[in-house]
Amino acid sequence: MEKSILIIQCKDQKGIVASVSDFLFKYNGNILEVDQHVDEEIGVFFMRAAWEQESFGLEKEDIRPVFENEVANKFQMKFDLYFNFPKPRMAIFVSKLSHCLFDILSRYYAGQFDVEIPLVISNHLDLKRVVTAFRIPFYHLPVDKFNKAAVENEQIALLKEYKVDFVVLARYMQILSGSFIQEFPNQVINIHHSFLPAFVGAKPYHAAYERGVKIIGATAHYVTEELDAGPIIEQEVARVRHHNSPSDLVQIGQDVEKVVLSKAIKYHLERKVLAYGNKTVIFY
Repeated sequence: MEKSILIIQCKDQKGIVASVSDFLFKYNGNILEVDQHVDEEIGVFFMRAAWEQESFGLEKEDIRPVFENEVANKFQMKFDLYFNFPKPRMAIFVSKLSHCLFDILSRYYAGQFDVEIPLVISNHLDLKRVVTAFRIPFYHLPVDKFNKAAVENEQIALLKEYKVDFVVLARYMQILSGSFIQEFPNQVINIHHSFLPAFVGAKPYHAAYERGVKIIGATAHYVTEELDAGPIIEQEVARVRHHNSPSDLVQIGQDVEKVVLSKAIKYHLERKVLAYGNKTVIFY
């Protein structure tokens, strides 16, 4: 089913819901999903509405100008209009760790993600065989402190060549520059364990074991220039006990990471995430 999705943000005021509903009714819109939220601290209204496009009385290219003229201008709305067809195009960046990549590709193969994956980019060759087994182009672009800027330029060129809509960092162990992030604002999704900044370094789960932690978890978020501090999309935790070894913590942590990342991808694909400031509204 082809769906149209409208995401609205504006100052909270009377009549918004009625006006949007009247607009959809006027053009024979069969509403499939609708959700709204008011941030009372800043007085901002948020809304997501999805409807069947096939029976709608406006062609895709006409919806934006008509809605802007009939509804958005009246309320000084910021709004985005999306369609679920053609499918969004997602690039994956990986390094050596495979758990998030395997989970994403298995869900993609099973049809759980309504997405195209035109390429995978990695700074190592370890996962090339996995990616090519799914008949997805794999690009090996090694990164060091001398060529980082040049590699990022090559990455951006590839993403544009393949018409990529958003990027997922599936445990890609490189920090992206501000210039890269500016090319894809709120379009780069990352996953990290919840120990940051308390347990930094190459072996955070081992450090957590030494401290006797009782809960471990993961956070999926949009990437900003401030490391691991972008708008949060999804989080999850798992309890650990005193008899769990460091390797147990690694396994539990990786299980949480891949589930949280996959949920974040799904929310993003379904246009259920609205980022504002350094926060998000998630329309479940």
